[in-house]
Amino acid sequence: MAIDYPAALALRQMALVQDELPKYLLAPEVSALLHYVPDLHRKMLLATLWNTGARINEALALTRGDFSLAPPYPFVQLATLKQRTEKAARTAGRVPAGSQAHRLVPLSDHHYVSQLQMMVATLKIPLERRNKRTGRMEKARIWEITDRTVRTWLSEAVEAAAADGVTFSVPVTPHTFRHSYAMHMLYAGIPLKVLQSLMGHKSISSTEVYTKVFALDVAARHRVQFQMPEADAVAMLKGNI
Repeated sequence: MAIDYPAALALRQMALVQDELPKYLLAPEVSALLHYVPDLHRKMLLATLWNTGARINEALALTRGDFSLAPPYPFVQLATLKQRTEKAARTAGRVPAGSQAHRLVPLSDHHYVSQLQMMVATLKIPLERRNKRTGRMEKARIWEITDRTVRTWLSEAVEAAAADGVTFSVPVTPHTFRHSYAMHMLYAGIPLKVLQSLMGHKSISSTEVYTKVFALDVAARHRVQFQMPEADAVAMLKGNI
C-alpha cells in the first residue's frame, strides 16, 4: 500500500498539537536518521526498534536465538516486558527473572533481514558467552549495552543530521521508534487487533491511542461546511425556500 507522505506529514504536524497523542517519525525520516548512524552495530539496533516496535529493554535482551531469518517468513521472538519491569531491566537490558510472555513479530523488510545477517557474520556474534562473574555459559545478547548508551547514540545521530541541515520535528528517543512502527503498520492497513498483538499490549485501549491520529485525518478530509449564505438562511426560515 503506497503512503501519501506529504499528507501523512501534514497529519503528523496536526497531531503534534495534542500532547497526549504519540510522537512518531515517518518512514523517510527514520531512513534519514539511520543515514547518520556511523556503524552497522549501532544502526541495526535502531533498525530493530523500527522494524519490530520493540520496547528498548526488549530489544536489548535479544540474542541470536531469538531470530529466525530463514525464508519465506523470517521473524523475531520478543519477550514482552511489562511497563512496570522496564525500569528495573533498563540498565542491564536483561529479561527479569520468572516466566515472561513472548510474542512473534514478522520481519517483512528484506533489506533489514540481509543487513542483520551481515552484522551477525561480520561481528561474529556468538550464540553463547561465558559469564565472567559466575563462569557459566549464557545466551549472548546481541547488544551488550545500556539504555543510556542507546540514547547517546541517538543524540549523536540527531546532532550529525542537524550539522548537515536535516532536522526532526519530534523528540527522537528509543520509544519514538515504537510509536513510529505502530503508525507505519496502521498506514499499511494492519488491523488494530493484529497490531495489539504485535505491540504486546495487554489492553486494546493502549493500541487505540494510535487510531486517534487517524480520527483527525478523517475529520479533515470530509471538508464539512458550516457556512451557508445568510440571505438564503433567512429566506429558509421565513418559508420562502
